[in-house]
Amino acid sequence: MPHSVENTHDLIVTIVRKGWVERVIEASKKAGAEGGTIIPGRGTGIHESKKLLGIPIEPEKEILLTLVPKETTDHVLEAIIEAGELNKKGTGVGFVVDLKKVVGIVHFLEKIEQQKTEEEENKE
Repeated sequence: MPHSVENTHDLIVTIVRKGWVERVIEASKKAGAEGGTIIPGRGTGIHESKKLLGIPIEPEKEILLTLVPKETTDHVLEAIIEAGELNKKGTGVGFVVDLKKVVGIVHFLEKIEQQKTEEEENKE
């Protein structure tokens, strides 16, 4: 079995306000993603310069990393945009990173191997 796959996946990185990541994950799963990894963070952009009683507030963010097959990227990204309201100012940001090589997705690699085996059996 191969240990990695090349040029088959994208990484969707989504940064949203704290408390919004669960709705984004749910929408991405409905659109075809298998899940994601959540990383806590804090914003330092122009929309994060708010103060309370003169004390700067460092708004908490959540960063969602979603690994998806390239053929589902656009559909999952659209679901993320809608769920995170990323088309509104100050709500968050999302972007797609083209992955050259992916390792550690054993369940996906097993699925590919199974499909290859089935295709070979159907040819005979």
